[in-house]
Amino acid sequence: MSDDDVPYFCWDRSWNVGEIRRRLAGQKWPEKADLAAWIMREAAFADVWAFLSPEEVGSHMSVLAPRLGRRRELWEYIVRTWNELGKLQGDHAA
Repeated sequence: MSDDDVPYFCWDRSWNVGEIRRRLAGQKWPEKADLAAWIMREAAFADVWAFLSPEEVGSHMSVLAPRLGRRRELWEYIVRTWNELGKLQGDHAA
């Protein structure tokens, strides 16, 4: 994805990839949790990683989980499994 592309999951916003990345870079956790959770809810799993890292997701799952709606269980399972497999540093279990 180039910065000028408008992602398919931006159906409710007029942002391009560059704007999403700027918004994420301009905020610190937990303020960027709403934006990160929106990406996790709306984007396909593989596309989430264009904007977030597995470490960010794992580290901030307690803040993200309440914002994930019907995708919450999926993301909690993913983070828990990554943690069990030793793919994340530290204790990030959901």
